[in-house]
Amino acid sequence: MRSGRFGRVEALVAGPVTQQASGRLIVATPGQGFTDITAAIAGFVHESGIGNGLASVFCRHTSASLTIQENADPDVQTDLLTALDGLAPRHDAYVHGSEGPDDMPAHIRTMVTDSGLVVPVVGGRLALGTWQGIYLIEHRDRPHRREVLLTAMGG
Repeated sequence: MRSGRFGRVEALVAGPVTQQASGRLIVATPGQGFTDITAAIAGFVHESGIGNGLASVFCRHTSASLTIQENADPDVQTDLLTALDGLAPRHDAYVHGSEGPDDMPAHIRTMVTDSGLVVPVVGGRLALGTWQGIYLIEHRDRPHRREVLLTAMGG
C-alpha cells in the first residue's frame, strides 16, 4: 500500500464483493435512552456468512437515531443524554409541536447524531474497538417500536 504523510496503510483484505444479506431488526425501546443492539447486529453478520466487507445499519425513524459509543461505563450514556438535553431542550419554543413537546427536540437530536452507520466486517466479525457498542438512541419520552434495516456485503 501507498505511504503518505499520515503513514502507511496496512492492507487487511482485498477481493470482490460476492455476497449480500439484508435483514430487519425491531427494537422495543423503554423510552428516552440508549438500547444496545450490538449483539443482534453481530449475530446477523455471523449468520450472513460474510467474512470480510461492510455492515450497514439504518434507522427508519426521524425521532430515534444510531451511534457507536463506549459500552463499558453507563455514565457515558447519562452524560451524552445530558448534553443532548442542553443542545435541544424539551420545552423550548418550537413551532412544530403537534406530536408533543418531546417530538421537535427528538428531530434535532436525530439530525446531530446518525440515522445510518457503516461498520467494517473483518474475519466474520464487526470490527468495533474494544470499548465500542452500537446503540439505538430513543429520543422520545415514551416507549416505541423502532425498525432498523441491516445489510451485510462482502465476500
